[in-house]
Amino acid sequence: MKIPLPVKRRKARIEIIPLIDVIFFLLATFVMVSLSMVKNQGVRVNLPSVATSTPQERETAITITFTRSGEIYLNQEKLSSELLSQRLKQLKAENPDTKVFINGDKEAYFGNAIQILDEVRSLGITKVAIQTKQTEPLQK
Repeated sequence: MKIPLPVKRRKARIEIIPLIDVIFFLLATFVMVSLSMVKNQGVRVNLPSVATSTPQERETAITITFTRSGEIYLNQEKLSSELLSQRLKQLKAENPDTKVFINGDKEAYFGNAIQILDEVRSLGITKVAIQTKQTEPLQK
């Protein structure tokens, strides 16, 4: 004898909303991890724009940053001018092939850039680049 079921049997179905939640979580995690892998050596400043810049390799470079208010940073460490010279001598002694990137706020005093450039070159560091951001080339 067959007993009828009071409730109809429902077909099994795959719920997609939890799957979408998991995928968005994985995507957000991937983005956060990849952003944290970017090596940021300098301090954030408003860089001047130029049309003729060329990308440089930054693997082992030192970044010297000067802000609009005149503060000087070696990578992300705030230093005085005297201490900057000592640290550059130390880094030059550790690696004679030292590369230096100088970046600064576009509204900073130009004399700071020249002073830092002169200090770096007086220590015998010849691989020096001024960091800028790229703009569209000028139309003629």
